[in-house]
Amino acid sequence: MTPAARTEAAIELLDAIIDSARQGGAAADTLITRYFSTRRYAGSKDRRAVRELVYAAIRACGEVPPSGRAGVLLLASRDPELARTFDGSAHGPAPIRPDEAPASAGIVPGWLAERLKASGVPEGEWPELVDRAPLDIRVRRDVGPTLIASSIPGAVAIDGLGHALRLPAGTDVTALAGQVEVQDAGSQAVSLAAQASPGMTVIDLCAGAGGKTLALGDQMAGQGRIIACDIDRARLSRLAPRAERAGLTIVETRLLDPGKEAAALSDLAAAADLVFVDAPCSGTGTWRRNPEARWRLTAARLARYAAMQAQVLDVAAPLVRSGGALVYVVCSLLDDEGAAQIDAFLSRHAGWRAEPVQLPFGRSRGHGLRLTPEHDGTDGFFVARLLAPC
Repeated sequence: MTPAARTEAAIELLDAIIDSARQGGAAADTLITRYFSTRRYAGSKDRRAVRELVYAAIRACGEVPPSGRAGVLLLASRDPELARTFDGSAHGPAPIRPDEAPASAGIVPGWLAERLKASGVPEGEWPELVDRAPLDIRVRRDVGPTLIASSIPGAVAIDGLGHALRLPAGTDVTALAGQVEVQDAGSQAVSLAAQASPGMTVIDLCAGAGGKTLALGDQMAGQGRIIACDIDRARLSRLAPRAERAGLTIVETRLLDPGKEAAALSDLAAAADLVFVDAPCSGTGTWRRNPEARWRLTAARLARYAAMQAQVLDVAAPLVRSGGALVYVVCSLLDDEGAAQIDAFLSRHAGWRAEPVQLPFGRSRGHGLRLTPEHDGTDGFFVARLLAPC
């Protein structure tokens, strides 16, 4: 592909991503994969260059740009070499008109800017929210990070996490499946709030594909019982083979019907030493990985997430034994889903109390702890640990 053709491809992809964001369709990564699956002529260097251009434009536009062309024009206004690719060639974009306006630069949509300010996230930290994320892995405890690090050039230990490594971007860890899991350092850190130990009965109420389930099982040294639950059959189905590769035999999965979770879990009432709730959320803490997600979020959708989180917490509470713990995690920076959610839970559930969370990362926020990309070098998270009345 010529440089001009790469620019035109980025514009076409951005148009598709913008439309998908407005319609609630497929994510950017999925759309990029589909695009190149029908364009075999594009080599690996072409695909990488186009992908980098697309994501640079997404990161540069806080608000949804009016078009893919406007988004790339914003980059071209800062890069004369890119501007020259608007040359009107056969497979390139039309020349830039003198009166043609690029998209507006920004970090977050206006309404979200107000929510971030109200949640105590200073503007000085916002650029890090859409910066590129590093590649972190969690090493299985019985394998040990030293052995893995010695086999990967450039791998470094992450301070405060004894089993975590940060790897050079693009490192292929396929050959290490079962020994390591790709998992952000923040995700590893909040899992430590569970204080899971051998012999416990643990319910992972929103297990998804099981990233944190495997971390909990590792803390438990493979001893005890983990009931991993979710309402998404496809995601939950990926947990069993991952657990098998990791040699974790204490995990059992349970598919739940939306709205009928309490009935399906009635046999576990007051039986769990720990209920771990990694709740569905806005994902405002993961924009480094999915920057177009900030174009998808609306005030109405945020309100739906908050209602869902309250409902999941109310399902979780009766499952905790007397004196047991409920750990609540969201990959969000907004108080609506974090500190305010825990305040509301404590007002609904008499006798419950919040226990201070001690982690190697984060800053206090309400009754919990918040991690941010700028302060902690991790994805954004809120975590709280709640204790049931004795």
